[in-house]
Parts: sequence; structure tokens; C-alpha cells
Amino acid sequence: MCWGQLAMQHVVFPRSFKSQNIKVDGAAIYTRSGGAGPAVLLLHGFGDTGDMWAPVAAALHESHTVIVPDLRGMGLSSHPERGYEKKAQARDIARVLDKLKIDAADLVTHDIGNMVGYALAAQFTKRVKRWIVIDAPLPGIGPWNDIIRSPLLWHFNFRGPDVERLVKGRERIYLDRFWNELSANPKAIKEATRRHYARLYARPKAMHCAFWQFAAFNQDAEDNKVFAAAGKLPMPVLALGGDHSFGKQMADIMRLVATDVTAGMIKKSGHWRRKAYTAASANTRTSIMAKAIDERSGVPDPHLIYLNEVLMVGGGVPIHAGGELAGAIGIAGSPGSVHDEECADAGIAKIADRLC
Repeated sequence: MCWGQLAMQHVVFPRSFKSQNIKVDGAAIYTRSGGAGPAVLLLHGFGDTGDMWAPVAAALHESHTVIVPDLRGMGLSSHPERGYEKKAQARDIARVLDKLKIDAADLVTHDIGNMVGYALAAQFTKRVKRWIVIDAPLPGIGPWNDIIRSPLLWHFNFRGPDVERLVKGRERIYLDRFWNELSANPKAIKEATRRHYARLYARPKAMHCAFWQFAAFNQDAEDNKVFAAAGKLPMPVLALGGDHSFGKQMADIMRLVATDVTAGMIKKSGHWRRKAYTAASANTRTSIMAKAIDERSGVPDPHLIYLNEVLMVGGGVPIHAGGELAGAIGIAGSPGSVHDEECADAGIAKIADRLC
């Protein structure tokens, strides 16, 4: 069975989507794309691949062109020895957009995808119209030096000559640690999902390249300082953090690099947001992210479920100071402003107006 077939056993993109390997500098980026309308670019992080965005693609493709790459060295993309600096990976993504003839897109990122997303927005500012950034810091920005010292994030510095030998054949054990310890509800990450990603990360050189993603953080920090010194990003940014993870600290970090930042706290959520939300809840609440992406298109309620299932974002995103992970490492955010506190109710409409 080929890996493309494996990827589709538990992950279903719309049948109209096309998958292709797009050649970039020194790598081939496996990219799924489909739909029609304004473009939305979705970037994943570690412990996932672009497969995590399948429900998003299914919800958006009728009104948007959706682009879902696997980052260099991850998923079904190639596994080169070099190019894991996020500045370089941003150039990968720009080449993907070139190949697909996409001039500019809305950007949605999670985890390491945030880091690639910042490098993309900083280097190719006109190609990013709006950005939704979800629950991971930026190397070199704000309290980065405190973050990397946290025992909870020991994996940021898990390197050395024996790391691959320690993990080889034990990829599932290694990944379970992330899914369990960084999740508000580990049981919400189903066994089929765990098996799916464990098999992808057990592919030859997959973990080797994953470790390079983290090893590049020092250079990423230096690159990001240069980006930040050149000026703040102009596009609207919606910064979301889980209340069991980085919380409002996400917005505090993003305000150091962007001029127009709206804060959102995802209630009852850790770093991973895979919790099924009921249709009844979707019928009575409006997703802040669906509003942000869908440009007041009046998407039927069932289409809002995708964010509740994948990102655990229900309507009414309450704002609090800090978050459990941010607080645990001593970088809890400042108290929310009046505007932030209103985000849970009428403020959703304000954010929709700003981002749409």
C-alpha cells in the first residue's frame, strides 16, 4: 500500500482536491489543494501533518481555494538534510503559492506552522492578507528565553547523537507524550488519529527531519529578531491560545511583531484541539474563526462544526489572562482589556468586521 493510500484511510479531503509534489529549493512539498474562491493557506506543526486540516478543507472548499501543504521533512513531503530554518521553509511555501498561481491568501497556522507563518508574513508581506495564529510561540520573540527553559518543553532541546536511536521504533510512545501532556483532554485524541500520525512519523527519516525542525530554533530566533527589527506586520492577526496552554500570552507575543492583533482564549483547551463539539452547540453558537475566514458568507451551521472538531473553537471565545502553560513558566499574560473581555459576546462581531 502506498503512503498516499495510507494517508486517506483516516483522513478524507474533498474528492475534488488534487494532491501533488511541488518542487522547491532542495525539496518536494506534498500539497493538497482544491475549491474555488479566496485562498486560505493552512500550515500544521509537529505531531501532525497537513492531514489535520481535512475537516477545515471540507468545510471551506465550496467557497474558498484551500491550500494544505506538508512542511519540509514532514508528512508526505520529501526529507532533505537541509532547509529547516523557518525562513527557508517560508520560501518553500511561497514557491507552492507560485506553482498554484495564488498571489495572496488568508493564513491559518498551528504550532511550528506559526513559526513558518511568521517568516512567510515577514518576507512576503503582501501575500498574507490575514493571519490566524494558534498556540505556539515565536523563537527569539518576547519571553522566548524563558519558554525554552521550561521543563514542560524539554523537547525543544532534545538533541544529540543518540536521539534518533532512542526514538526509532518507539515513535508512538514519543508522540503520545505530546498528545497526552499538552492536551486538556487526552482522551479526545482518538486511537485512529494516534495510529495514523505515529505511522507517518515512523517513515524513514521522518523523525530525523522532525528533530531538525527543533534544532533550527536558534537560527530561527536570530532570523526573527531581524524580521522584527525591520517593522511590525501590517495585516490583521487573530492570536488564539488554549487556556491550558499559552492562553492570552499568544496575543502578547504577536503584539511584539504585528500592529493589529486581536486576542482569543480557547476555553477548556490545551495545545491540541481535537474535541468533538455537538451539532446543537454549533447551531446556537458562532465560531470566531469561521467568521474570520468565511467573510460573512452565512455558512450553514453544520459547516461550523469543522472548527469545533479540529480546533475546539466554539462560539463565544472567552478571554482570560495568561494560560496554564504560560503561567507555569512564569510568563502569564497581562489582564485582558475591555475590548478583549467583550470578545466572548458582541466582540465576535467586532472581530469579524476587522478580519473580513
